[in-house]
Amino acid sequence: MAGFIQITITVGTREEGEQLVHNLVENRLIACGQILGPIKSTYWWKGKIETAQEWMCLAKSKEVKFAEIVRQVRRIHSYEVPEIIAVPLIAVDENYAHWLEEELS
Repeated sequence: MAGFIQITITVGTREEGEQLVHNLVENRLIACGQILGPIKSTYWWKGKIETAQEWMCLAKSKEVKFAEIVRQVRRIHSYEVPEIIAVPLIAVDENYAHWLEEELS
């Protein structure tokens, strides 16, 4: 396996998610991204519990690109502290892995 990851990024609007995913694909930082939502998020923020409607972006990439993905997301994201987390893909269909490799090269 070539160090593939799935990244989760939450955003405040569908439009922001679309812009973010498009930017990351265009810059070859991710091979693809999906936008799910709306979702309801509950979290601590500045000492109190908040609830918000958000959209979740899921993106496929390589671990070696994660630092640059974080830089790009921070540059264009509207949140002071955006959620940017990645998990390793421990099993990927061979054909899909080949496609990911081609698109992320």
